[in-house]
Amino acid sequence: MGAMPATGRVLVVDDEEPLARLVAEYLRRDGFDVALAFDGLDAVASARTTPPDVVVLDLGLPGLDGLEVCRQLRTFTDCYVLMLTARTEEVDTLIGLSVGADDYMTKPFCPRELVARVRVLLRRPRTAALGPNDERVLQFGRLEVDVDGRDLRVDGERVEVTRTEFDVLAALAARPRLVFTRRALIDAVWGETWVGDEHLVDVHIGHLRRKLHDSPDDPTFVRTVRGVGYRMGEGL
Repeated sequence: MGAMPATGRVLVVDDEEPLARLVAEYLRRDGFDVALAFDGLDAVASARTTPPDVVVLDLGLPGLDGLEVCRQLRTFTDCYVLMLTARTEEVDTLIGLSVGADDYMTKPFCPRELVARVRVLLRRPRTAALGPNDERVLQFGRLEVDVDGRDLRVDGERVEVTRTEFDVLAALAARPRLVFTRRALIDAVWGETWVGDEHLVDVHIGHLRRKLHDSPDDPTFVRTVRGVGYRMGEGL
């Protein structure tokens, strides 16, 4: 049987070369075009030369660690970042996501599960909560959400966000009177097959509030409904 056609480019970054090569092999078998890097500097250089769709990025790289690599990637690419960590403390996960990671997995992991996570990222519905007849530019007081243009503006000034952050906000904005649970947002943004810690929704909400200058204590745009979840605020 011939190889499956490539379905996207994945950059695998891990200083554990045998593990990196094993992951790469599983991804290639699944039809992905795969590049490898074994340190942070090479990872950034590779991403600049041939932009990936997804970066599988180890947090614990020597020298230029995964957090700094992710920060640098976010200055020139909006590719998805799947962070790998051998540390299970929640703070590591939160720090990793704070620099723009879209998802994470802890080591040890099943390579087949990692391939499935990559596929979920690439198949994520884009603002699926909007129907064909819904408004595509949504206004919430000073905040404007241009769904088709994937553009956010506050008082007319563009706000830079990651793909995931935009998708979370667009899902909320599409149904402003609906309170979304974490699971509902996971289903809308990551897809119904996603499995993991649903608290990563809280992290992305926190990033959005910071970038929108939306106070977590008294938010204007993304409001917390205690014990339930989140909904859009101003302009209802």
